Amino acid sequence: MFNTLIENDAQIVWNNCLKVIKQHVSEQSYRTWFEPVIPYKLLGKKLIIQVPSQFFYEWLEDNYVQLLRKALDFSLGREGQLEYSIVVDSGDRVKNSPPMSVNAPNKPHKTPEKETEAEKKVNSPFVLRGLDNAQSESFLNRSYTFENFIEGDCNRLARAASFAVAEKPSVTSFNPLMIYGGVGLGKTHLVQAIGNYIKMNFEGKFVLYVSSEKFTSQFINAIRNNSLQDFMAFYMQVDVLILDDVQFLSGKEKTQETFFHIFNHLHQSGKQIVMTSDRPPRDLEGMEDRLLSRFKWGLTADLQSPDLETRIAIIHKKTQDEGIDIDFEVIEYLAHSIDSNVRELEGVMISLIAQASLTQRTIDLELAKRTLNHIVTESEKEVSIDGIVSVVTEHYSVRIADLKSKSRLRSIVIPRQVAMYLAKELTNLSLKSIGYHFGGRDHSTVIHAIQTVNDLMDTNKEMEKEVNSLMKQFKKK
Repeated sequence: MFNTLIENDAQIVWNNCLKVIKQHVSEQSYRTWFEPVIPYKLLGKKLIIQVPSQFFYEWLEDNYVQLLRKALDFSLGREGQLEYSIVVDSGDRVKNSPPMSVNAPNKPHKTPEKETEAEKKVNSPFVLRGLDNAQSESFLNRSYTFENFIEGDCNRLARAASFAVAEKPSVTSFNPLMIYGGVGLGKTHLVQAIGNYIKMNFEGKFVLYVSSEKFTSQFINAIRNNSLQDFMAFYMQVDVLILDDVQFLSGKEKTQETFFHIFNHLHQSGKQIVMTSDRPPRDLEGMEDRLLSRFKWGLTADLQSPDLETRIAIIHKKTQDEGIDIDFEVIEYLAHSIDSNVRELEGVMISLIAQASLTQRTIDLELAKRTLNHIVTESEKEVSIDGIVSVVTEHYSVRIADLKSKSRLRSIVIPRQVAMYLAKELTNLSLKSIGYHFGGRDHSTVIHAIQTVNDLMDTNKEMEKEVNSLMKQFKKK
């Protein structure tokens, strides 16, 4: 009963303090820095308040100590003292630290002036509008959704985790969620799909997508314009923060420190954090250890290069979206020829559709090959399957149809195996893709062909000389 009375008294005293504070800060600053404060205890003339983090306490002391002194004078008199109880984050749980005695000074002070609307507009890193009803710009591309993200073995875990976060932001254990992978594999698509889903299904949540370069630029501008307080206040009101390409924070110590404090505040406040990177956290260099440890709190999921089936599905989806009918032979050819990333595959499709539209012709295998020849680099042209087949058929006086046939004649088998060997040595194509170009043979047949040629070269000097001669033809181009 006695403790309840003390807590009630603390609430009354703090409410009186808030009456003074409201008169001297903007609504945004009030919501960010004073609403999260919990009146903990009142011991005589000492008010103990609980704050979310060490950084939160330091920010209050650095920026609002005079205002807090004025509020205490009003509520408790000049003898009033303020003490902080800080919520300590140990990584996997939250606990209260022993109260820290940090008394506001009893010295004369200048009464803080309330910010004008014009000042707030100039100092803010964004044009801040109605954060309470999530009307602020989220910088999301609406075309990035889960519906048009093609799922395959290469991205199934990342897609499932992303959808789980989108359905229950900050409720799952996937906080933060880190999606990593190479260029053009769909990281940005996936994390923006999270943001778009939340915006559609959780009215009132403020979702913000920002690249690490933009975050850094805003931070630098905030320091230059003496508006760091507004910068921090803005980010600390975000419900779902999506930071793209976090690896670009490498080496930026001050920016990392600021993001560290924002991360802590959002995480402790039960807000969702989503990030992307081109590599897993363990391989990120130039990053603070304390920041890397926090990246590992939730779930890290990777995106890999799309497999053949996923590439075929992506092409199918693109043709359906464009209302174009393409023979499966062409789709399969494109899927086998472009196996690096989704972005390049979509780029080829856009070029192919444009070529067909401009020339008023049907998309067939011939047009697909011509389009690919226009967009690949010179080095890729030199080691294309078509180039290898052309050289081999000319050297052995066989037809292209012979190399793709089921013939077991030695005069056909050897050229076919040599062509497969050259394809493996001179291109980046997978074994499955190489087999496709030689009559749809499986990868085990390609392995056997490569091993056979290697064995022949080891035991037959003429064969070794012949294959090396063919290799040199490509190196001269």
